[in-house]
Amino acid sequence: MANHKQAEKRNRQRIKRRSRNLLHLSTMRTYMKRVRKALDSKDLEAAQAALPLALKAIGKANSKGVIHSKTASRYTSRIQLAVNRATAEA
Repeated sequence: MANHKQAEKRNRQRIKRRSRNLLHLSTMRTYMKRVRKALDSKDLEAAQAALPLALKAIGKANSKGVIHSKTASRYTSRIQLAVNRATAEA
C-alpha cells in the first residue's frame, strides 16, 4: 500500500495505463482471432475483410507501445502470410 502522495499518484497512473494497454491488446487479439477463425473455416472473403482491421489493430498497439515493434512485425507478417497462402490455394 502506498504511504506517500507521490506513490499514490504513481499507483493511480499505473492502473490507468494498464487498463488502456489491455484495451489495445485485447482488441488486437480479437481481430487476429477473427482472421484465424475465418481461415480455419475456409472463408476467404471473411478473412480478407478482417485482415485490414487486424493489421490496423496491430499497428495501433505498436504505436502506443503496448507491444514491441518487432513483435508487431512478426504478427503482421504471419497473419498476412497465412491469408496469402490460403488465397493462393483456393
